[in-house]
Amino acid sequence: MIRVGCCGWPVARPRYFAAFGLVEVQESFYNLPRLATVEKWRAAAPAGFEFVLKAPQLITHEPTSPTYRRLRIRLSEAQKKRFGAFKPTREVRAAWAETLALATALRSKVVLFQCPASFTPTPQHIRNLTAFLEAAERGGLAFAWEPRGEWSDAEVKGLCKRLDLIHCVDPFQRRPLWGEPAYFRLHGTGGYHYTYSDPELRELSALLGPLKEAYVLFNNTAMFADALRFLELCK
Repeated sequence: MIRVGCCGWPVARPRYFAAFGLVEVQESFYNLPRLATVEKWRAAAPAGFEFVLKAPQLITHEPTSPTYRRLRIRLSEAQKKRFGAFKPTREVRAAWAETLALATALRSKVVLFQCPASFTPTPQHIRNLTAFLEAAERGGLAFAWEPRGEWSDAEVKGLCKRLDLIHCVDPFQRRPLWGEPAYFRLHGTGGYHYTYSDPELRELSALLGPLKEAYVLFNNTAMFADALRFLELCK
């Protein structure tokens, strides 16, 4: 089963719900929405519609990341040392507990952890990642992990196998190494401001051929139109 959608809401939600059965929630990365907000989303969505939550930057990214400019709460200098990079802190654990509550309300099946390129395979980062994932209550969720930077195939596959992770990739940049269902995030060949060509979408369809199940999320400026075109191709 191939599920197709977008990273975020490129159009108004009623129009999006009419077009797709899947969305990757981006708001949760910058600022976790209120429980009442996601309950409204769930109530408005059609039966069978699936929400994937993107884990908050408070867990994955250190406060030196430019993405923190969009964080609505102010962090003191002391607090900044306790967030991001899967640090074994009360603050990171609290961010996960809140994320899990939102995922439960949305009846999500998958949570995505996207790491910055600065989260490199150092011994400390690997210890942090391992300790967080081994301790995190999953509530039946699958965890997808999108590493960036200089992670070798052996490092990624070994961690995914040991920690029960789905290796999330842009299939035009890298092939998945472990986990089911497959999780593809398409960031645009050459960057976000991109429209996929018909031959590229056919190539993507061919890559999915051997897979039993996959999530395909477009994350480019033409995501809505490209996802619709790909959905038609999959029929």
